[in-house]
Amino acid sequence: MTSDRLALPDTALAAYLEQHVAGFRGPLTSSKFKGGQSNPTYLIEAASGKYVLRRKPPGQLLASAHAVDREFRVLEALRGSAVPVAAPLHLCRDENVIGSMFYLMQFVDGRIFWDPSLPEVAVGDRAAYFDAIIATLAALHTVDPAAVGLGDYGKPGNYFARQIARWSEQYRASETQPIPAMEALIERLPARCPADDGRVALAHGDFRIDNLMFDPATPRVIAIVDWELSTLGHPLADLGYFCMALRLPRNPALPGLGGLDRAALGIPDEATILARYTELTGQAMPADWPFVLAFSFFRLAAIAQGVAKRAQQGNASSEQAMQAGQMTALLAQLGLKVLG
Repeated sequence: MTSDRLALPDTALAAYLEQHVAGFRGPLTSSKFKGGQSNPTYLIEAASGKYVLRRKPPGQLLASAHAVDREFRVLEALRGSAVPVAAPLHLCRDENVIGSMFYLMQFVDGRIFWDPSLPEVAVGDRAAYFDAIIATLAALHTVDPAAVGLGDYGKPGNYFARQIARWSEQYRASETQPIPAMEALIERLPARCPADDGRVALAHGDFRIDNLMFDPATPRVIAIVDWELSTLGHPLADLGYFCMALRLPRNPALPGLGGLDRAALGIPDEATILARYTELTGQAMPADWPFVLAFSFFRLAAIAQGVAKRAQQGNASSEQAMQAGQMTALLAQLGLKVLG
């Protein structure tokens, strides 16, 4: 059930979309999807069919956060490429329509897995799903950003160093209590940061299993969703972020695979995942893979802290926001552990 604060003005929205989206016909009803810690996402059911709407949340926001216009730009750039995305339909910058910027996109009828252990999938089929995930990530990282009009989508070079600085600042801006493990990571990560190797790719920034939509019946990714954190970056950052799930403990906010017998579950180990990615992309693994993992834990911890701050202020978009925010200390501790 959508709170009044996040409810959409269905009648006014329908009138607007009829004017700006070819073939759109109202009336419409809107319902907010589960999840979406950052940008609220809605199913739009109209006389002309189903659509999906993503908006900036209302309220005071961190600078540069919740950039739905950047998401829209990526979807436009990747439409028709080897990277599966939902077709973008319209970007509305006028905050007077629903109270914040939003965009409308195609509704993709797919399957979402919230738990990376894939309890809904037969044990013998799970490896194929993980292989499809890595193949999709490889397809993303082999896109030439300049060739699809995204050559200026971020600053090339020194990605890890810039991201450590950026997320340290974002963490400070949303800090609610002292977390010793975060202090240690902020101090130690810059010293471990490798020299820039010149690799630049379109990085999704939040590449995890619940941001992928699968074909309803086969292990095939049909859409990558939630592009808010995408930028030009180092491709291995996405891979490290995905591999965090192998170490995250079981929890309701960010379900992980830590502590599970992954072999018995039919889920490939990290070495297999890395080897498959290397095979598909030709990209060598870094000498300091633990740094990539620790960076990923640090970055997600900073994001979780932002969720906690928004929950404290009352403008987080998910009912699990406070729970996710409480993950900050755990994520930082896991990052410190893997850093060694």
